[in-house]
Amino acid sequence: MNQYSYETNKQLLEDLMRQVNIANIYELSKKAGVARLPIIRIQRGLILNVSVGAIVKIAKALSISVDSLIDTFSEQYQYAEKTEPQVSQNISNNDDALAACKQEYHKLQQEMLQQQEILEAEFQRSSLETIESWLLQWPTAAMAVNKNPSLPAARLLSLVEPVEQLLKQWNVTTVATVGEKVTYDPQYHQLIKGTAEIGEVVEVRYVGYKQEDKLLYKAKVSSV
Repeated sequence: MNQYSYETNKQLLEDLMRQVNIANIYELSKKAGVARLPIIRIQRGLILNVSVGAIVKIAKALSISVDSLIDTFSEQYQYAEKTEPQVSQNISNNDDALAACKQEYHKLQQEMLQQQEILEAEFQRSSLETIESWLLQWPTAAMAVNKNPSLPAARLLSLVEPVEQLLKQWNVTTVATVGEKVTYDPQYHQLIKGTAEIGEVVEVRYVGYKQEDKLLYKAKVSSV
């Protein structure tokens, strides 16, 4: 390709990177999870020689659609071709390659959506299997309690075990236990009664939850 087209592509890519606060192609390469070669090819007007997988990752890193990325840089490729010999044949070949690239991308996109649906269905099936006994027994137990309020609650605790098992599989753990005395930390505790300073002893009224290192719900506490 000619120098004008290269400079144009380079400027276009820099503009796109600037919009998402990416300093250079090294940072783009890292964020997109691709080698620098596909990015260099895009700069040189060879986007149709870049794999669809790499194009998808680069487009995502730039926060634009794949179609937009392809159209932007293929237009520059076509402009370059028009300034060189064999105009008609080159443009025709380029159009065919562009159409094939887009077709491959949309096929890959459809396959990813189908795979996502399969994984989601498998996840739901596995989760339902884990809590199967609770699903089948809890409505009957709840009805029995409604009819007989004096029914010992302790008899219902075993029915909750499948739910606890599911949380365990998802690496969900509690933040403290009900009635526990802990030192107040607003990062993990929500004060619902009284006042407390950081480091003072408070009592846990409702447990919190976290999934591995991510806090899901703060434990609700009250001053002692």
